[in-house]
Amino acid sequence: MRKAKQISVSLENKPGRLAQFCQYLAQKEINIIAISVAETSEQGVVRIVVDKPAAALKAIAECGPMTCSQTEVLLIDLPNRIGSLGKMVDKLAAKRINVDFVYGSAGLAGRKSYIVVGAPNIESVARAIRSSK
Repeated sequence: MRKAKQISVSLENKPGRLAQFCQYLAQKEINIIAISVAETSEQGVVRIVVDKPAAALKAIAECGPMTCSQTEVLLIDLPNRIGSLGKMVDKLAAKRINVDFVYGSAGLAGRKSYIVVGAPNIESVARAIRSSK
């Protein structure tokens, strides 16, 4: 488990726009570790955790006018097994910790998954996850 920077970008909700965005980051040799896309009729909000957040912010600024923000999140390694996520969030529930969002990136069965957790106080999330119930 480690702290990470999440970048949120508002993109037009049009065919190919997400592909352009992802390809642009790839051209800048920025790897997307985890991604979440929430859409509305006009705009989509893309949340990403990348290997080089400072370079990504610079690339996004150079790409054109986009609404962009950065948030500190936890990037948690979990085994990709039945019940792993449930056990993790159960620890948060036991400490009465609410989260703002959770999304993930799953690998093959039996390998690690990356779970991104955003909350008002990520330190309390980290302490709760490290604690035994």
